[in-house]
Amino acid sequence: MVFSSLFFLFVFLPAVLLLYFISPRRLKNAILLAASLIFYAWGEPVYIALMLLSTAADYGFGLLLEHPKLGQARRKAVLIASITVNLAVLGYFKYADFLIGSLNGLLGTDIPLTELPLPIGVSFYTFQSMSYIIDVYRREAKAQRNWIDFAAFVALFPQLVAGPIVRYNTIAEELRHRIVNNEMFAEGVRRFTVGLAKKVLLANNIGLVWNSVSAEHAASLPALTAWIGIIAFAFQIYFDFSGYSDMAIGLGLMFGFRFNENFNKPYTAQSVTDFWRRWHISLGTWFREYVYIPLGGNRRGLAVQLRNIVIVWSLTGIWHGASWNFLLWGIYFAVILIVEKWFLLGLLQRLPGWVRHGYALLLILFGWVFFAIEELPNIGGYFAAMFGANGESLFDSHSLYLLYTNAVLLAVLVAASLQKPKRAVVPSGAALVWHGLLFLMSIAYLVDATFNPFLYFRF
Repeated sequence: MVFSSLFFLFVFLPAVLLLYFISPRRLKNAILLAASLIFYAWGEPVYIALMLLSTAADYGFGLLLEHPKLGQARRKAVLIASITVNLAVLGYFKYADFLIGSLNGLLGTDIPLTELPLPIGVSFYTFQSMSYIIDVYRREAKAQRNWIDFAAFVALFPQLVAGPIVRYNTIAEELRHRIVNNEMFAEGVRRFTVGLAKKVLLANNIGLVWNSVSAEHAASLPALTAWIGIIAFAFQIYFDFSGYSDMAIGLGLMFGFRFNENFNKPYTAQSVTDFWRRWHISLGTWFREYVYIPLGGNRRGLAVQLRNIVIVWSLTGIWHGASWNFLLWGIYFAVILIVEKWFLLGLLQRLPGWVRHGYALLLILFGWVFFAIEELPNIGGYFAAMFGANGESLFDSHSLYLLYTNAVLLAVLVAASLQKPKRAVVPSGAALVWHGLLFLMSIAYLVDATFNPFLYFRF
């Protein structure tokens, strides 16, 4: 089930909201847990058991970490056991076939693949559970003693399948006690509506352009078509994922939770370092807090810092998918970030803002080529097309057709990407009309839509 479906909007969500608000306070987390399990089961019922087993294991590990007779050495053993279990689950279901396929290709063996489908959202809820255990180990959080409350935190359907990654500390108090007033609920509805429109009206429509371009052989693409294609993908992935994050934040508000922002106008960045402070903030925060800093961060000299950047970005790349292109994507950004930290940021500060912005956007677009194209030989072919090095013309009639038929959409996408999420005050009449119109246009699109992908399901 996805948020941008008619069933979710007109059946599931209204039913859950009704049950939630008529139930007594002591049952609200149980209602949320039950709703979250149904939401998850809608896509993959067989993997509910996996999520519940993982949740039960980390619940037990959390309690063990607070056992009064447990010394530091045993606490560390419990932490290692928990991390091992979580990474084993993630590794087996997400990376086993990738490793087997790579070994078969390298050694000429014929080891059969597991061919197991990827559990939806496994990367997100695994990271949430690990952050909880690490925070309890560090004594930065108290272990949750109510299993239903803890399971509701892990399975919370607003952010279960695609984030943002919510640290336990962020909502620990709200799990125990929360109040939803009219202003908070209205803010949630507004935020959800904006996210729905970003996903349905913007991401889906520009995604059709990328689908059209990516379906063609890279060697036959004129340069202009290749550039239009990767720009379309850049907008698609941004409005798809940030739209989902907006919807998740909006749903959280409706149920009394305040999730942290996940995007902050990333395409206004003036360096790649700046971009990654603005894009998928919850993932960047997770890797900084639980990998980069424990490895020593920037406290042990430049060589160690550069090593840590390579490790973090290699892991960030492979976290996104079990494919060599994602690892290459992560290393690509690691190299750029190293160069920026080494000397380039200082040089960039001396340049005009539009030059810094153009530099950042160009390198970001190159990065999306690595991300969007899984077959490594095709990556080189696409770059060749972008620079007119494949022997084709710089543009053709199809290039111009794509450009002028999507000119208005591209202008809207540029304008929308400059908007920063803001907490709403009491909405004006004009704002109510605007958001109502956005909702009606989104529904009208969904009624007739045959193209409604969700990019981050595979992560």
